[in-house]
Amino acid sequence: MNSRQQPAGLPRHLGIILDGNRRWAKNHGLPQLEGHRRGYEILKDIGELAIGKGIEYFSAYVFSTENWRRSREEVGYLMNLLYWVATHEVDEMNRKNLRVRFLGSKSRLSPKILTAIEKAEARTAANTKGTVAFCLNYGGQLEIAEAVGKMLADEVPAEDVTVEKISSYLYAPDIPPLDLVIRTSGEQRLSNFMLWRAAYAELYFTSKHWPDFAAADLEAALADYASRRRRFGGDYTQPTNLPASAAEAAR
Repeated sequence: MNSRQQPAGLPRHLGIILDGNRRWAKNHGLPQLEGHRRGYEILKDIGELAIGKGIEYFSAYVFSTENWRRSREEVGYLMNLLYWVATHEVDEMNRKNLRVRFLGSKSRLSPKILTAIEKAEARTAANTKGTVAFCLNYGGQLEIAEAVGKMLADEVPAEDVTVEKISSYLYAPDIPPLDLVIRTSGEQRLSNFMLWRAAYAELYFTSKHWPDFAAADLEAALADYASRRRRFGGDYTQPTNLPASAAEAAR
C-alpha cells in the first residue's frame, strides 16, 4: 500500500493485545466462547474506527503460538472464527477498501486456513484505505527465529546482517514498526507480541476487558499517545509518522 500523509498526533501503526475475552464472559455468566465472539465484534468496530481516523496500520493479536495449549474446543472455535474472517468477513473489508494481512507461522495451520488466508490477502492487495493485520499463530520470538532461519537458508553473509536486513525477513516486512500498543484486561506486558516492531512503541494499558473496550477508550488511548514525547534515544521529540526504519536511524 502506498504511504500517505499521516495525521499529526496519531500513530501510523496501532497494535492491540485484545485480552480478557474469557474473563468478560465469566463475569457475565456466559460461555467462554461467547467472549471470543463478542471480542471479534469489538475488534471490527475499533479497527474500523481507528482506520477511519487516519491510522494506516491496525494489527490485532488474535491467536498466539501459546494459545494452542488451550482446550480443543476453544482452539477449534477460534480457528473456525478466523477461517470465517478470511472467507466471509473479507468481503466487507474489501468493500471498505481495506487491505487484509495475516502475520504468523504457517506451521500447525490447516491447509484450508492457509488457502483462505492466501486468497484473502490476494483479493485485498490493491486496497488503499488502511491495512488490518491479524496476528495468527504468531509469536514475536518465533518471527525473529524464522527470519534468521530464512537468512541462513539464503546464505546472507555475516557482514550484511543489519537491522534493516533482519527487518526485511520478518513476516509482512512492508508493515512498519509499531507506534502504539494497547493492552486490555489489566495485564502490563507484551506477551511476545511483535517484539521486533515494538522496540520503540508507546505502551498503553487499561483494566477493561477487551469486549468492554469502546470508542471512548480508543479516544483516551490516542489522546495519551498524542501527549507523549517520543525521543527514540535522542533529546528531542520525533514526528509520529516515522517511516519503517526511521526509529533505528534516529538513534
